Amino acid sequence: MARVKDVLFRLGTSLHHAVLRVTGGRLAGRAGGMPVVLLSTTGRRSGTRRTTVLTSPVQDEDRVVLVASYGGDDRHPAWFLNLREHPEVELTMAGRSRSMRARVASDEEKAALWPRVVARYGGYERYQERTGRDIPLVILEPRP
Repeated sequence: MARVKDVLFRLGTSLHHAVLRVTGGRLAGRAGGMPVVLLSTTGRRSGTRRTTVLTSPVQDEDRVVLVASYGGDDRHPAWFLNLREHPEVELTMAGRSRSMRARVASDEEKAALWPRVVARYGGYERYQERTGRDIPLVILEPRP
């Protein structure tokens, strides 16, 4: 079943990415009331650039927060594993690309951010209830 989910996730991401690219983000640029972002990471084993479509529930000035929920799966999403290994990423949001550095939110940061995350999209709370793993929050900040 996990393999089927992985294939469906990749197909959905590819389709969403194509729509964003063709329309310059004018279509499919928001989901669940959140901005849709393209996150490009470096594969932890392959070294290949990988791009996935995600939503961001919180944006503060130059900081963007992502949720590594994978729909409440017991596994971390591949993009999360990649950025832990290679934290230098590229983020495209609202048609603007920028180089960012990713890090996992500390326990204190997550405690402060989590209420804002679930206020934006309650599904994240259900995902956390469904899985045995702690769903990480990822903070992207501009590279120095």
